[in-house]
Formats: sequence, structure tokens, C-alpha cells
Amino acid sequence: MLTPDDIRRVALDMPEACEEPHFDIASFRVNKKIFCTLHTAEPRIMLKLDPEDRENLLDGDAIQAVPGAWGRHGATFVYYLRLAPERLPALMRLAWANVAPKRLLR
Repeated sequence: MLTPDDIRRVALDMPEACEEPHFDIASFRVNKKIFCTLHTAEPRIMLKLDPEDRENLLDGDAIQAVPGAWGRHGATFVYYLRLAPERLPALMRLAWANVAPKRLLR
């Protein structure tokens, strides 16, 4: 089972990632752009995915589109207590790559 510490470790393993507060939750950013937020009141993260990637990953249980406009632009809730731990690094990498500068993607 994934914990907030696991989420934090995987997010900060991304090149040039840093943690900054975003209102009352933790956010993980690259080049000042958020790729992940960590919600602990409800055990979930929000990942900024490409909308097409997200549609291919939806499973109705652990991975769900954020309702409304944010979701149409790729914002995705991942309920980390329901997610197989081995899936987290690939999902985090997709979110990071979605906002990372091109120089880091090479």
C-alpha cells in the first residue's frame, strides 16, 4: 500500500522536481509548473496528464478524471490506496513529462 512518503519520494525523484505548498496541500513542480498535488484528507493525488494518456489509463477505481474543466485538460485523481504500487513511477513520469521543459526530456 502506498503512503504519502512514497508519493513524495517518487515525485522528488523526477529531474529538477521540488516540493512547494499549494494552498493547504503539497505540490510537486518542475520549472514552476505543478505536475502532482498530494491530498491527505482524502488519500489521493492529482496528476497533470495528457488528456489522451489519461483516457487510456482510466479504470474507474484508482484512476479517475477530475470533474469539470480541469479534468478536460488532463487533471486526474489517483486514489493511491487503491493503486498497485508498481504503477506509481510510470504515472508520475507521465505527469512530470507533461509539464517539464523540453531540455529535460532529451
